[in-house]
Amino acid sequence: MLPATVSAGLLVGAVVWWAGSLRGAHVAWFAAALVGVAYSFSAMVSELRRGRFGVDPLALLSLVGALLVHEFLAAAIIAVMFASGHALDQWASRRARREIASLLVRVPKTAHLLRGEELTTVDLQSVVVGDLVVVTSGEMVPVDGHLISDSAVLDESALTGESLPVGRARGELVRSGALNSGPPLQIRAIATADDSTYSGIIRLVAGAESAAVPFVRLADRYSQWFVVVALALAGGAWALGGPTRAVAVLVVATPCPLILAVPVALVSGLSRSAHLGIIVKNGAVLERLARCTTLLIDKTGTITRGQPVLSEVAVDTTVSAPDVLRLGASLDQLSPHPLARSLVESALRRGLELEMPTAVEEVAGQGIRGRVDGRMISVGTASWCGALEDPAWAHHARRRARLDGALTVFVGVEGSPAAVLVFDDPIRPDVERTMRRLRRRGIRRIAMVTGDRIEVAETVRAIIGVDEVFAERSPQEKLDIVRDESSRSSTLMVGDGINDAPALALAAVGVAMGSRAATAASEAADVILTSDRLDRLDDAVAIAQKSLRVARQSMVAGIGLSLVAMGFAAAGWLPAVWGAMLQELIDVAVILNSLRALASEDDSPHLNASDTAVTARFRSQHTALRARIEEIRTVADAVGSMEPAETLVAVQSIYEMLSSEVQPHEEEEEAVLYPLLERLVGGREPLGAMSHAHREILHEIRRLGQVVGELRADHVSDAELAELRGLLYGLYYVVKLHTAQEDENYLYLDDSQIPTAGAA
Repeated sequence: MLPATVSAGLLVGAVVWWAGSLRGAHVAWFAAALVGVAYSFSAMVSELRRGRFGVDPLALLSLVGALLVHEFLAAAIIAVMFASGHALDQWASRRARREIASLLVRVPKTAHLLRGEELTTVDLQSVVVGDLVVVTSGEMVPVDGHLISDSAVLDESALTGESLPVGRARGELVRSGALNSGPPLQIRAIATADDSTYSGIIRLVAGAESAAVPFVRLADRYSQWFVVVALALAGGAWALGGPTRAVAVLVVATPCPLILAVPVALVSGLSRSAHLGIIVKNGAVLERLARCTTLLIDKTGTITRGQPVLSEVAVDTTVSAPDVLRLGASLDQLSPHPLARSLVESALRRGLELEMPTAVEEVAGQGIRGRVDGRMISVGTASWCGALEDPAWAHHARRRARLDGALTVFVGVEGSPAAVLVFDDPIRPDVERTMRRLRRRGIRRIAMVTGDRIEVAETVRAIIGVDEVFAERSPQEKLDIVRDESSRSSTLMVGDGINDAPALALAAVGVAMGSRAATAASEAADVILTSDRLDRLDDAVAIAQKSLRVARQSMVAGIGLSLVAMGFAAAGWLPAVWGAMLQELIDVAVILNSLRALASEDDSPHLNASDTAVTARFRSQHTALRARIEEIRTVADAVGSMEPAETLVAVQSIYEMLSSEVQPHEEEEEAVLYPLLERLVGGREPLGAMSHAHREILHEIRRLGQVVGELRADHVSDAELAELRGLLYGLYYVVKLHTAQEDENYLYLDDSQIPTAGAA
């Protein structure tokens, strides 16, 4: 509204002057300048109250001085540029706040109370200690309480960092902020909403925000010495030629390069960020982000997907993995459990045809059972599926899962355990590449801060290579870590859960993964990544650094030109009006240069539409192959525990799968995909190691075929078993690693889609 008002005054004055009325033009320009004076004075007072000394005093002096010596046109021009610069910054902040508000998940403001036989919905603040609270499926627990229901399945990832669902038994504590992932449950409130876990974290957020170190913006640092120089030159001009010459100096000293260069460059950066799904709250955040040198990053939902994925199917020798997976997934179609959804999705990705179960019974915290294809199938805990003690095959699977921080679920057939399903939280495929790029952009230290167990955190650390791990940390402890790191360097904190919110608020820049971020995290964060992609963090840093670099270049060039013009004005060679005109030319140059922040500097090779179709096809093949690759390890684990005839059948099946699926895939990649990549990465040499992996995979498949051809169905020697096991494990790891490496290359080249890592 203000820029439109002063611009209208300037234009009206120009039209009136063109019509021949100089007095009328002066009135219009005087009115526009007065509006500018009032606004600049208000802005200056507001900034001084916040402890900031920017360019507003110089702008105010320029306006007042121009009016006093009757340079009304110059004053009106100054008013327009000043109002426009401030409006740009405020507009960007308002737009970011609107977009952030649209992303936030609603925190419950009501609670369901069971009073006698009647269920009533009341305001959350009305809940008192002792109330019986009902939490429906998918709803957030509103207050802390003890579980009254027999059992419950909760998603506590936002509170603790544990990505997999947690089971709670009657009498256990249930904390506010957790999500009910199972059927409706009842809790007995032990605290009011204000005294519960979630509210305590919100109070930590408020304290962290008030404790954050004040940030001095780029324009303010330049303005401090620029104001001194301008006033000194104006004083000298007054001494040499009187007040008119001093005003001429102040007019060309109007800090438009400072007022415009930074807002235009930063708004351009904000626009570029929004185009990529990165919502930055304001330009000051972009400035801080460009200077961060330490990265603290949460694990669950940030480094990892934050959602359980079926990674392994360990089976008894009496059944096949596809068959037991089909039976379990068919039954789980009727279960609301989050692991059930993951199981069904995994079966469908493998192309299995599911049947509708009958006579289904489900007990929360135990499992589900029903009939599929006439057989009684059960999915759930070991005891629920008839496993009174672990068979050897199940023991090995559960031990591996425990070491990897994964979760196991049994599948029973006709009352006997038939398989163990292993669910984990896969690391995002773009994490390692993002970490490497951030280090190249000046991030010198990367630490993982998580509420998850130390064993799980160290496993993730070994894969992605962070500098340090802080595991099993509470929200208060995360806050202390951010405070300690911030005392040594400018700190960037990335998270998504309620437990991350205080740390996000205290860090120089807090970044929330907005696709699944809790409300508290999104509100406390300065930046929200709206897409489920961690590599957007690198894009955000790159845009921030370029925006700041362009702003600095524009300011230095604009101030340099202004200083030259001030020298001419002090000598009496540049009247105020012509000085204002010259300043406008400088402003135009500054704005045009600042708009360079809109352009992308990404010099990475990218794929065109036809190339993307090719990579999409191979990516789809990878998704299908991951499940098949796991079968290699399953058979390798079973070698030595089966009869010779069973061993021969199982290994022949793996060899046929490798020959009919993996080998053609690798050969087609070499013939079709790699020539495409050659053109983009600068020749064959960068792909040499990947091509070597292709040859090694094909060689090992041929060797396996030779060994299988020599096996006898009635006897397999220990040496043959050892060779078989070695070949199978070797193939498993080399194919799995090679596939992961290619996925990372696809991500690097194709910006349109990220494959789901770990999908089974």
